[in-house]
Amino acid sequence: MKIKTFDVDLSVCKLPDCSQIKENDSFCFLGKTDEEISFVCRSSSVPANALACDSGWKCFKVIGPLDFSLIGILADISSLLAAHDISIFAISTFDTDYVLTKKENFRQAISLLEKHGYTIES
Repeated sequence: MKIKTFDVDLSVCKLPDCSQIKENDSFCFLGKTDEEISFVCRSSSVPANALACDSGWKCFKVIGPLDFSLIGILADISSLLAAHDISIFAISTFDTDYVLTKKENFRQAISLLEKHGYTIES
């Protein structure tokens, strides 16, 4: 399995509405439910109306597209990182999965994945 890393600082935000989102940014993800709006974006693009924001995240993705019949990819990655006390914020899209870790754990996470057979691309 191949992993691609991104050299971008990300923030995870809670928003009251979508009025100040920059949808044209090169990296953003919106999750909206009946209870909340979560938004992941470059730290330099945090909307001014954010109710809460947690910065200091880095990201990698599983190179896809991944077929919906594939089982356990995210479970394998999250279990491996959890066994080394590295928490994640996972994002799944139609084609693939993105995994965010805090900056201070990112290199260790990538190193662990490489040691366990993942091919790393920058």
